[in-house]
Amino acid sequence: MYFKYFFDENLAQMSYMVGCQKTGEALVVDPARDITPYLETAEAEGFNITATTETHIHADFVSGARELSKRTNAKLYLSNEGGGDWKYQYLDDVDHELLNDGDKFYIGKVRFDVMHTPGHTPESISFLLTDEGGGSEVPMGIFTGDFVFVGDVGRPDLLEKAAGEEGTSEKGAHQMFESLKKFKELPEYVQLWPGHGAGSACGKSLGAVPLSTVGYEKLNNWAVKEDIEDEFVKSLLDGQPEPPKYFAMMKKINKEGPDFLEDKDLEQISIDKLDSYKNDDTIILDTRPKQEFAKGHIEGTINIPFNKSFANWAGWMMDYDKDIVLIADEENTYDINLTLQSIGLDRAVAYVKAEDVSKQSNLETYENISPKELRDKYQKDDDYVTIDVREESEWNEGHLEDAEHIFVGTLPDNLDKIPEGKTPVVHCLSGARSAIATSVLQKNGFKGVKNLEGGYDAWVKEDLPVVKEK
Repeated sequence: MYFKYFFDENLAQMSYMVGCQKTGEALVVDPARDITPYLETAEAEGFNITATTETHIHADFVSGARELSKRTNAKLYLSNEGGGDWKYQYLDDVDHELLNDGDKFYIGKVRFDVMHTPGHTPESISFLLTDEGGGSEVPMGIFTGDFVFVGDVGRPDLLEKAAGEEGTSEKGAHQMFESLKKFKELPEYVQLWPGHGAGSACGKSLGAVPLSTVGYEKLNNWAVKEDIEDEFVKSLLDGQPEPPKYFAMMKKINKEGPDFLEDKDLEQISIDKLDSYKNDDTIILDTRPKQEFAKGHIEGTINIPFNKSFANWAGWMMDYDKDIVLIADEENTYDINLTLQSIGLDRAVAYVKAEDVSKQSNLETYENISPKELRDKYQKDDDYVTIDVREESEWNEGHLEDAEHIFVGTLPDNLDKIPEGKTPVVHCLSGARSAIATSVLQKNGFKGVKNLEGGYDAWVKEDLPVVKEK
């Protein structure tokens, strides 16, 4: 048997290829939208990708299952669980088989047993792998998707918070507790192959180690160890981070069927031509580091630096019905566009080289201030208001006195909560999210906005006063 895992650090997402070396067949589990790595691996290892499968309808990235099926004629193995609202709607044009709890299928001589494991989503299934071709009669591992992670389990609140399905959070938490009973019955040596690692918004405390075992999780995973259902439900629902705004769109896209990717290069345009894109139908996205953006940027642009958090914040801030023009280092434009496409933002049309922006004069800037400057000057000036853009759990653990709390992801929809006539001084934990927030505020007409250098961490290190919520 052949086994390989693939990790997308922009989404903290894991996918897997399993091959039967006796027959030359291969399966991809939970493929990302960019299917190039799977095609290259299959060619290099001498496999034909004959099948692909998903553990559930994903909310955090666009699935590559339909794309892979088109390119390789792979058969799709998909969940038939969860009720009518959780059925795939694009299956008429692809070879497929719908799966229920207790079903099994083979890729060559590798066996996959299906377990219905609802909790994260109603249709969630897991796959128990047994290498019969290698002579084994016992399972080697389980693909859990967003059911069990290393150190955590999938969050049950996304359908309610992101998709508006009222009452599903608590129901999902109880379902998760029942699903974990199945997990605990597996042999302790069974390996755990999850769908995400640390950094994913599909859980609140995912481990950074890529794999584990059932036995290890029974000893160390808080959720697997909890045997009291009410305590489990309370702990699972408490403190879940705000789900990114784009998650609702991902559910819709993956349920209805993602568009096939077009392989096209973005048009390089000059600074002079950029003015023609300054309209309500286009977002100009500056992907330079926050320090460079602060020193000088084109008025009306949003700053989301191209790093490991780029996909998450792009999903929060970008509109799916608008074109996108990038400001970026030329060598990064392909990867940036690929990352945008990974969450369904397919309307990038052009780019301006970052070095061309840096050469311009009369650029807009913003000022970074120190904690002492905030305390001594801006907190005492009635013309300013402090805006804390961290998540609610962070705010509750401690915040500046008289600060207004508006989470950065919801800032574009809550500009009216900033007191009229006040100039914002923005902060987060370390300064990364507040830099994004500062660019959003400037774009929306808040001139003179300040960003707290080092954020709340720097404030606390200066031993300045904070307020804790009870």
